[in-house]
Amino acid sequence: MSEQRERRARPAAKSTSKRTSGTGADHTVDGPEEAARHACRSLARLIGHRTEGVSAVRRAEEGWRVDVDVLEVPRIPDTTSLLATYTVELDSGGRLLEYERVRRYRRGDRDD
Repeated sequence: MSEQRERRARPAAKSTSKRTSGTGADHTVDGPEEAARHACRSLARLIGHRTEGVSAVRRAEEGWRVDVDVLEVPRIPDTTSLLATYTVELDSGGRLLEYERVRRYRRGDRDD
């Protein structure tokens, strides 16, 4: 099965983060759990698919890089559903900068 790649970028926009400090400065993501929540929420809004979970979170130079697993095509039985892994890049405030689909697979497939 050939690997499909999809890369999209979103232009910089005003902060939509609900958490900011009282001085009006941008909020900084506190850790990997918060980065994962921001990545899942932002990606789901953009692509319109339900997120299933996070398979990796790592610090990037000026923010976070999060691998989010997404249900792209639900099927019955569930083991034949199509999922995808997206790499999501966030700035230090948790705003989505860019995302890329890096893998697409059936739920029942195993990693080798």
